[in-house]
Amino acid sequence: MDRITSRANPLLSHIRRLSSDAAYRRQSGQFVGDSPKLLREALQWGVEPACVVCTEGVTLPTIPEGVRVVCVPGDVMASVSPMKSPQGVLFTGRIPALTPPEKLTGRRYVALEGVQDPGNVGAVLRTLDAFDGDGLFLLPGCADPYSPKTLRSSMGALFRRPVWSCSASELCRLLQRSGLPLYGAALRLDTLDARTVDLTRAAVAIGSEGRGLSQELLALCDGTVRIPMSPRCESLNAAVAASVLLWEGYRVSDGRE
Repeated sequence: MDRITSRANPLLSHIRRLSSDAAYRRQSGQFVGDSPKLLREALQWGVEPACVVCTEGVTLPTIPEGVRVVCVPGDVMASVSPMKSPQGVLFTGRIPALTPPEKLTGRRYVALEGVQDPGNVGAVLRTLDAFDGDGLFLLPGCADPYSPKTLRSSMGALFRRPVWSCSASELCRLLQRSGLPLYGAALRLDTLDARTVDLTRAAVAIGSEGRGLSQELLALCDGTVRIPMSPRCESLNAAVAASVLLWEGYRVSDGRE
C-alpha cells in the first residue's frame, strides 16, 4: 500500500478534477466513488476500480490484485473528497460506453429529458433497479450520471442497471426497431390515466419538474399519460413519477392487483 501525504500529489489532483469537472470525466473516461458502500457495490457488480484511496484504520473489502491502493491522512482525505464529511474511502473507476445498443430486449425503460438535479437522476436509477426496469435513457439536458452526487444518490444502482445517452430521435428509432411504444408523462387533450395504459412493455419519458417534456419529444411519443393526483399537489418530481409508472408495469406483469 502506497502512502501520500501531499495534497498536491498528481493522483489527488486528478481525483479532484474528476469530482468537479464533467468534461474532464468524459475526457479521461473515469469517475470517482466516495464511500465504502459504493466501493463494495462496485466490486460486487464487476466494476474494477483503477485505484482506491483510504484513510488510516479503514477496513477495505478485498481489492483485486493489481489495483493501486493509497493511504492518506485524514486532512488530506478531507481536501480531496467531494463529501463534506468524508467516509474514509475514495476510488476511481472506468466510465462504460453510454451508446445505446442496436436493439432492446427488455420490457420497461425510462427516458429522462432535462432532469438537471443529480439527486433526481440517482433516485430514478434506484427506482428503476427496485422495480427491475431494464435501462435508463438520458436525453439532452440531464445531469451527468457519473457525477459524485448522482452516484451517491443511486446507492450503487448505476452499477446494476444500464444507462445510455442519446437524442430524442435516436431513442425513438431504437424503440421502433425494438417494438416498444413510448409514452410521455404530460398533459394534453388525448392524455390517458396511467392506470389504464399497458406499461408492461414500454418506455416512459419524464421531463424536468419546471418545464416538462419538450415539444420535440412529445411529437415523437405514441401517447401521453398522467398520474392522478390530489388537487392539493401541483407536480411530481422525476423520481416519484418514475416510481408510479414503473409500479404500474411491474404490478401488471407480475400479476399483482
